[in-house]
Amino acid sequence: MNEKRHLFLVEDDLSFGAVLKSYLELNDFEVSWVDDGKLAIDRFRNSSYDLCLLDVMLPNLDGFTIGTEVRKIDPHIPFIFLTAKNLKEDVLRGYSIGADDYITKPFDTEVLLCKIKAILNRNKQHPKSRPTQYQLGNSVFDVSLRTISRENMEQKLSPKEADLLELLCQNKNELLLRETALLKIWGDDGYFTARSMDVYITKLRKYLANDASVEIANIHGRGFLLKTD
Repeated sequence: MNEKRHLFLVEDDLSFGAVLKSYLELNDFEVSWVDDGKLAIDRFRNSSYDLCLLDVMLPNLDGFTIGTEVRKIDPHIPFIFLTAKNLKEDVLRGYSIGADDYITKPFDTEVLLCKIKAILNRNKQHPKSRPTQYQLGNSVFDVSLRTISRENMEQKLSPKEADLLELLCQNKNELLLRETALLKIWGDDGYFTARSMDVYITKLRKYLANDASVEIANIHGRGFLLKTD
């Protein structure tokens, strides 16, 4: 039996939200629904979803802000805006945030269902590849073993060290935003968590210090850049 795909619905209209949730569940989806924008980010961090459906006009935190934060936490999660905001600038803003679709209310639920299935099928056909090893200069980072190996040296990494190095490797020679790393690994981007991440960065630099072709550069005020030749 196939596992149900998990949808995250953020909608403050209680009547519409209840009807849409029931309709999607009748079509074999698992649906988690919140009606307050302020609750959405924490709920998203604390569970795993296949696709998000976001209203824009919400109490406490608007859907555009939620979409932006969701993209920081999981850059690959697909999401659709469902909203009465139909001005051109709103539509363009939605797509600029990274939405897979922008649907204005009222809409046909059968059309929405087809769009959801199409997006999920596309992602299924093109799954995100996750390498098990990365070459870093003359060292090899093994993700599953959490080790950095070089000649006769092997450095064991803690789970968070390995998670952070893997995220840097996934963004090799590209800027990794501080907020993205903090939210994805720690689930929090507060001051003390940020200081903790800086300690982990220092440790990773130490582990890779013997190779001049590898550098974890600090981009002031923005994030980190793993440079490799």
